[in-house]
Amino acid sequence: MEYLDVKNSRSATEPSAQLSYASTGSEFAAFFAKKKPQRAKQSLFKFESSSHAISMSAYLREQRRELYSKSGELQGGADDNLIEGGEMKFVCKPGARNITVIFQPLLRFIQEIEMNMGPGQAKQCQLRAFLTYYINDLFLNQVRTEINKEIEAVSKAADPLKILANADTMKVLGVQRPLLQSTVVVEKSIQDLMSLMQDLSAYSNQFLEMVCDKLKDYKEICNTAYRGVVQCEEKLTISASWSKDEDISRLLQSLPNWANMAQPRQTRQKREDEEDFTRAAFAKESEVLTGNLGDKLIPQNEILRDVSDLKALANLHESMEWLAGRLKTFFSGPMSASPCSVDSQVVGESERTREQILQTLSDLSRGFQDIADRCLLVLHLEVRVHCFHYLIPLTKQGNYAIVANVESMDYDPLVVKLNKDISAIEEAMGAALQQHKFQYIFEGLGHLISCILINGAQYFKRISESGIKKMCRNIFVLQQNLTNITMSREADLDFARQYYEMLYNTADELLNLVVDQGVRYTELEYINALSLLHRSQTGVGDLSTQNIRLQRLKEIICEQAAIKQATKDKKITTV
Repeated sequence: MEYLDVKNSRSATEPSAQLSYASTGSEFAAFFAKKKPQRAKQSLFKFESSSHAISMSAYLREQRRELYSKSGELQGGADDNLIEGGEMKFVCKPGARNITVIFQPLLRFIQEIEMNMGPGQAKQCQLRAFLTYYINDLFLNQVRTEINKEIEAVSKAADPLKILANADTMKVLGVQRPLLQSTVVVEKSIQDLMSLMQDLSAYSNQFLEMVCDKLKDYKEICNTAYRGVVQCEEKLTISASWSKDEDISRLLQSLPNWANMAQPRQTRQKREDEEDFTRAAFAKESEVLTGNLGDKLIPQNEILRDVSDLKALANLHESMEWLAGRLKTFFSGPMSASPCSVDSQVVGESERTREQILQTLSDLSRGFQDIADRCLLVLHLEVRVHCFHYLIPLTKQGNYAIVANVESMDYDPLVVKLNKDISAIEEAMGAALQQHKFQYIFEGLGHLISCILINGAQYFKRISESGIKKMCRNIFVLQQNLTNITMSREADLDFARQYYEMLYNTADELLNLVVDQGVRYTELEYINALSLLHRSQTGVGDLSTQNIRLQRLKEIICEQAAIKQATKDKKITTV
């Protein structure tokens, strides 16, 4: 009891008593009554350093050594530190955790005692009863209380998603990007419980249940913090709503850019048509997102404008993925082993219950990975929603029927704001996310911007040559910014710029261009271009003339498709 510090162990598990403020009038009177001054008690003389005391102390020490050596209790001489002054000295500091060292030897000792107990004696010795009582009623509660205090200290902060572990901790853990302090503390607590589970193997199921409880609580804390970022006035942002949608999230996770992110570049299977394959994935994603948003104007309260919120989601992603990985390591290690059942009465849990606990832990690990995936999808989608937020008003509300040298030819203010947002997000994500995840967020963004701008041609009321020039300048500055981020050409924006450069031609010249260069855009995109030219240029004919041009366009596209198919069939026949 003294080595386990049972007195303090018991007080640590009991709730602190509430202070009572009830008192009687006599107590108040006694408090304010005049008191006699009390003199401090002092000894007038001390004899510790006197020659008599020194010689007496040496004499007693010699007597104790002689006594212990004769009795054989301490071979090689007694340790003065243990018997000095008649006070009890400890070979180690008393504390509850000492049970982890002596538990297995104690069990063996108890078994030996019980084997030698007579048949008329009780089956269980008093030492076993004490050990069972101490662990069940004191130690387990104390461990639970300590872990609760540690987790609450870091998770109940004003903004738990922005409190990160320090650089020294990151170095020790060997991680590349910042982790939440709360996640590090939770993982450390789980490791502590794992160690206790090995040291007190007969109680491994109780510790596993404790692990489950702590992880469940922490998962709820993380979900609450996530909702606090992506939810405004009980309404989810568009990116969070899309990531929650099973169809959209399943589609995005089925695309090759998601699979490539999860697989290191050096281990990917090489494809001859890698560029076309990836571009097809970007096209599919752009089609889905454009189809979901259409031409809707997005209000500011439906996007995440504060970059610190995006950084918090990135920190949460890295932390949840790291914690899920650590839990998987635990499952494949000693946690998956069966408990060491020294005594079935002490274990108190069936193997079936243990399997249920392990299944719960496996589900929790997947739950943390799901949170990580959801955060990454939100970040991926949020950058794209920002593009819709700025570029749709540019095409629907912008004035591009401008006259040179009369109206401003500067970049559109909405394009400037979008570039500023993208740069701020790039800076935050570069510091918070690993490189392959950073690439997942920004790769394909040029394709989406190209689709939005080309699709936006149908919303311009009119466009002049100066307006076309201004639009091409907008596309160029967006391309330049994205190229600096992704370190690639962003050829899809060349595609958008060339589309608007077609509008320098007249309607008939545009049809001849399709014949000469072949079909490069969809039929709808050509129709939108012809319609914009019809609205913008004078002397292009009436509605019937426009319909004739549209019919001619359809014929040209059919002819080009037939020629392309014939060429393809000829190649197959040759092979």
